[in-house]
Amino acid sequence: MTDTTQQLHKGVNLTAVVALGLGTAVGVAIFSVIAPATALAGPAMLLAVLVAAAPMFVIAVTYAFMGSALPTSGASFEWSRRFIHPFVGFLIAWLRIVSNVGAILVLALVAVRYLSMVVPLPTKPTMFAGFVLFFLANYFGVALAARLQVILMGALIVLFFVFAAWGAPHIEPAHFEPLLPQGTAGMLAAVPLLIGLFFGIEAATEIGDEVKDGRKTIPLGIALSIGSAVVLYLMVAVVALGVLGAEALAASETPLLDAAQPFMGPIAKPLIVTAAVVAIGKSLNSLYLGFSRSLFAMARAGMLPSALARVHPKYGTPHIALWTILGGATLGLLAPMNLTSLFLAVNIPTLLKYAATSISAVVVVRKHPEIYAAARFKLSPRATIGWAYAGAAAALVIAVLGFQADWMPYAALGVWALIGIAYYMATHRKSA
Repeated sequence: MTDTTQQLHKGVNLTAVVALGLGTAVGVAIFSVIAPATALAGPAMLLAVLVAAAPMFVIAVTYAFMGSALPTSGASFEWSRRFIHPFVGFLIAWLRIVSNVGAILVLALVAVRYLSMVVPLPTKPTMFAGFVLFFLANYFGVALAARLQVILMGALIVLFFVFAAWGAPHIEPAHFEPLLPQGTAGMLAAVPLLIGLFFGIEAATEIGDEVKDGRKTIPLGIALSIGSAVVLYLMVAVVALGVLGAEALAASETPLLDAAQPFMGPIAKPLIVTAAVVAIGKSLNSLYLGFSRSLFAMARAGMLPSALARVHPKYGTPHIALWTILGGATLGLLAPMNLTSLFLAVNIPTLLKYAATSISAVVVVRKHPEIYAAARFKLSPRATIGWAYAGAAAALVIAVLGFQADWMPYAALGVWALIGIAYYMATHRKSA
């Protein structure tokens, strides 16, 4: 069977856009990061969640504008390539190949660890089974992948509300005092940990060609996603803190499980494990969607082998790109897995992507008034530029701060970047 078209099928509605944004953002972090954040800030961890949402809100406004002005698949690559420079778009997307493979490995590894708390499982074979499952969900059409995302997101929301409603009567008001035991400095120190809670809120922009009425649906979906994420995180964090107290929560390695056990008893472990696996599963599903469209867009632009731009004639999906992701994730199983390094390798290219998209928005306003005019969501030109510069600055500052935690991922990404530069130069010379 040969490919006869390069048109991706439109099968993503508003509900799926929200589920994709929440599905990427509400992943493994909520099950772990509130503990170290509480160690730094005490009960002010709750305030730190709101502060951490602020830079992502700024970035989300820029993504909503760009998504409504020029919806396209592989958007972060396409916008940077078109409005900054083809090489910038290539390099950002090239670095995100490592980022996306690393994210798939992290999520699969943590999912298996949670499942193994209930049923002992072989780590790497189970991870591979997960890779295949989400490959199949994405291979047979974007509508199937989007439907799966909605189902998983709905299940997670139900589980979070069960946790919150069951735990609310057991909250001790004294556990919220003093609110700022480490002062404002402690609260601010927790922000870099918590900002990762909101990464991926813009995920639907990466499949812009497949979103129905993307100019309207994408910005509305982003707004609903970030608002819903803040509510879910605060709801869960308030119960965990109110039940355990700051000291116990800060010392916990499985904070939501430890918070649930006093009021759920033996039901706590299967329920929290189920919630964690569902959260991770929808993050994996979102990753397959966005990553495959990024490879598709790069190949469509002639920056990767053209085979990656092939679209399945029946299912309308970039099937060669999906096979490539499955192969890359499988090869990744051969590498040693250090979660701290992997998290940084995931976050750094993501932050660079945010900065590049923000600069692209500035170029659109200044040099492409017809695209700005076509946007369904936009601020005034001056305000759009101000928001974009603020988002770029926030992303770059946070990326630099991560160097203090571990320099090795920066070095590894530097080597990968050099390989990408050599590839770009070689292929560019051939096409020149």
